[in-house]
Amino acid sequence: MSRLLDLRHVISPAVRDLIELANLDDFDRVTEQVRNMRGCTRPVNLVGWTATTDTATKTILRSYSTAEEPTGRLLTACGNRRSSRCPACSRVYAADTYHLIKAGLSGGKTVPESVRTHPRVFATLTAPSFGPVHNQPTTGADPLPCRCGDHHPDDAPVLGTPLNPATYDYTGAVLWNAHAGALWARFTTYLRRELAAHLRMTQKALNAELRVSFAKVAEYQKRGLVHFHAVIRFDGPDGHTTEPPAWATTEALTQAIHEAARRSVLTVESDAVGERAITWGERIDVREIASLGDGELTDQKVAAYVAKYATKSAEGSGTVDHTLICHPCQGRGYTRGPDNFHDLCTDCDGTGQAEPLKDLRVQQHVRQMVRTAWALGHLPEFAELKLWKWAHMLGFRGHFSTKSRRYSTTLGALRDVRRAWRTEQAQLRAGIDASDEDTTLVTESSWAYLASGYRPGEELLANQARHEIAQARDQAERLKAEGEVWL
Repeated sequence: MSRLLDLRHVISPAVRDLIELANLDDFDRVTEQVRNMRGCTRPVNLVGWTATTDTATKTILRSYSTAEEPTGRLLTACGNRRSSRCPACSRVYAADTYHLIKAGLSGGKTVPESVRTHPRVFATLTAPSFGPVHNQPTTGADPLPCRCGDHHPDDAPVLGTPLNPATYDYTGAVLWNAHAGALWARFTTYLRRELAAHLRMTQKALNAELRVSFAKVAEYQKRGLVHFHAVIRFDGPDGHTTEPPAWATTEALTQAIHEAARRSVLTVESDAVGERAITWGERIDVREIASLGDGELTDQKVAAYVAKYATKSAEGSGTVDHTLICHPCQGRGYTRGPDNFHDLCTDCDGTGQAEPLKDLRVQQHVRQMVRTAWALGHLPEFAELKLWKWAHMLGFRGHFSTKSRRYSTTLGALRDVRRAWRTEQAQLRAGIDASDEDTTLVTESSWAYLASGYRPGEELLANQARHEIAQARDQAERLKAEGEVWL
């Protein structure tokens, strides 16, 4: 600091910290770092250094150290995909997902445009019923009353909750969520088998001429169960770079999806809950994606729909977005003392819970799903599922978005391109010309994690940056709605 300040009269810690930051030697750099986060909620604080060296001349072309920063650290975006945790970073994740999905539908990002002519569908696979729930039934466009006799509005909190909680199969619901990922894997296996049977071919012959590519995303229904939306596409044997055979039609794909979903079954056996069959629900929707972009279901609509749910988590069903396990004991309720014996965890009093489940500010239906997952996780036969760890997810343990290897590009590839562009821009600002093919540049670095989040004063600056970003976004949406074009 340039001079000592007496800030004892400033009551607000955030304002006091902001004044201290403003009196640093380079406050502009402080604000620059915060603005570079583009509204990130909880940035990662790093300490370390990096240096770029020309191997031919042994000259250090560019160097950087956090010791040169006014605050002694570097802020980097958290990169969290969940919109409930970081809206700013989740928008970047959603944009990447959009381009990944769209590239597999209409080309781009190393995927040829000819992929749009491949047979492809948008499929939705749901969970079965575990008891009647409050809903909004319709016949065509006409709404019907729920079984309870009422017409529920869209924002009714009772939607998705059981009509009779006492008879609702909570155990079956949690076990279905826990095995949904494995059920999807079983479905993809049966899909290839059903295709071979439908086309009267052996699986070996089918694999030699045809590849099934997919990208899927999980979405929580209001009743707390996941269902999957998937883009499923026919390719040639080498993936999206080759055309599928003429006999691989959309009709064959649609029929194979229905048959594979019907045959996909996982059996769960337990002395406590008996034998359970994990299957898909009866509602399976398969719709063709228009190849020319003029149908009801276009490339853009599908990509936007998948990207929207790629940033969601279980909070859409009314649950919490953080783990419920006690961190010191990792949900076990005990810790190992110096004598290697189990000692009662003093942080949770042996419950293994970071906060009592009865105190969760959620609906009773969600609370019962959480309790069921917690109880099942502590049964010996379900220990490997670690359901106490996923109780806040209502038992779902799978990835929210996955894709087959040859569907399109990868999120990592998209991030690499963005990272390379930023590196190039940084080199240009530093006056480094890396265009010479005979020049070899080597970058060395050493980084260490320091903390997460902003200083109180930086949080005020971040709020201002978020406000300005929101204003710019609203203005862009308004201009788009008004049809204005800037040249």
